[in-house]
Amino acid sequence: MNNTFRSALLAGIAVGIAGWGYLAYKDIVGAVLFSFGLLTVVNYKLKLYTGTAGFVALRTEDGKSRWLKAIGELLFILFGNVMGCMLVALFARLSPMDLGASAQAILEGRLAIGPVRAGLLAIGCGFIMTTVVTFAREGKPLVLLFGVPLFINCGFPHCLADAFYYMATPVSYTGAHLLEIVMLYPCLVAGNFIGCNLYRFVMPKQ
Repeated sequence: MNNTFRSALLAGIAVGIAGWGYLAYKDIVGAVLFSFGLLTVVNYKLKLYTGTAGFVALRTEDGKSRWLKAIGELLFILFGNVMGCMLVALFARLSPMDLGASAQAILEGRLAIGPVRAGLLAIGCGFIMTTVVTFAREGKPLVLLFGVPLFINCGFPHCLADAFYYMATPVSYTGAHLLEIVMLYPCLVAGNFIGCNLYRFVMPKQ
């Protein structure tokens, strides 16, 4: 198995477990517990879409564009992340806790505001993710304990957390709204990407 895929799979599992903790509490305690996911990713240097999107090389050293290759790398990581989240979501169905109802409430909220608004809000999450990962790489991981609860309480969607929530939602609901979810999810992925790279778009290196 490709090492990048293994790393992405484990990152998705970490996010899924963090999402499980959040669904179990659905308050500030749950938001802080969600930090476990990103702390794990940073500590083990795993490949997480939102932890990589703001740092992937978009140009070669001689200035040539490598956007297509970068997007391909990120989509491969995203696929591994989603598979990891799916494994945890399947496992979560064994829990005696009513995680499905909490997950469905989140999905209902996303669908209620629609893909465009949800995608725009996802930009905020991406910006926070790149910022806190930058701090963590500089030896300041405690910032994660502020950044993660911040994007959750602001209602900024995280495409991998949402992937876990959607797959933890009762199948009867996701099946009935599958087309809406298919339209929604790419907007979250794109919004997170824009947010992760906001610092590069606004303040490009000279």
